[in-house]
Amino acid sequence: MSNQDSRPTNPQEAWDAVKDGNSRFVTGALAHPRQDIDRRTSLAAAQKPFAALFGCADSRLSAEIIFDVGLGDLFVVRNAGQVIAETILGSLEYSVEVLGVSLILVLGHDECGAIRATIDATEGKVAAKGEFIADLVSRIQPTVEEANRQGKFSIDEVTELHVQDTINEMLTRSTVIADAVKTGKLAVVGANYKLVEGDIHPLLMVGNIK
Repeated sequence: MSNQDSRPTNPQEAWDAVKDGNSRFVTGALAHPRQDIDRRTSLAAAQKPFAALFGCADSRLSAEIIFDVGLGDLFVVRNAGQVIAETILGSLEYSVEVLGVSLILVLGHDECGAIRATIDATEGKVAAKGEFIADLVSRIQPTVEEANRQGKFSIDEVTELHVQDTINEMLTRSTVIADAVKTGKLAVVGANYKLVEGDIHPLLMVGNIK
């Protein structure tokens, strides 16, 4: 976005804004846009984010920082391993139907702890004993097993497949999101974030964007 007030109005503009912000983060040429007191005041009555991000809750994936955006720009939904659940789908549908976002970015990352825990569990090496951690692992496990059937065993390969499976599940289960993509109002991008480099690598793009 070129100035403090501009807002992407379609999927391509939203995707370009996300890419541009990440490029600034990688190079260190941060703009820190829309983060001042005037922006805070203007958002008090209502929000109008241009994109939604569904990502892992990992502390190293601070969305507004790695995409160099400001208050009110991103509608962020996160949990460990970016695992689809009813509350996640409800939040993303809200971002599309009520807030009018043009883009949903599903963001995985390398060395994901939830993915690693699931790989370990699949290999019979369960470290965590929490009931709900086990539930989270069980939701990722089909992807790990499918990756193994395809001859993919590295954590990066499993993570890439998990991002793709997450998008497929989201589009299959949510009519609101799928219909918004069909009508051209929304695009969905799956990407992987590299912790050392700080950049994102697109894995899957659904909708009218490039």
